[in-house]
Amino acid sequence: MIQRTVLLKFDEATTPETLQEVIARFKALKNDLTGVAEIHAGLNMAERSKEYQVVLMVRFEDRAALEAYTVNERHQAVAAFIRDSGRLDSIGVDIEI
Repeated sequence: MIQRTVLLKFDEATTPETLQEVIARFKALKNDLTGVAEIHAGLNMAERSKEYQVVLMVRFEDRAALEAYTVNERHQAVAAFIRDSGRLDSIGVDIEI
């Protein structure tokens, strides 16, 4: 299994409602992807690194599912929405679990 975790930093003008929409759209991807075991998203509650407001996590059954996700049309649409919503930076990591 592969775990992808992404931290997202948004412009201060990005509204709380927009952050919730990012979370909802990401979670909805579970219905459109194959090879996904789990998908989670939420607001960052930690005091450290609090400038990264949203955390996205997805577990893939294998590398092939991860690679398919990367180019998936629906995933690309969510990524575009995130960029258009004021994303300033992101940190993404993948680990094998």
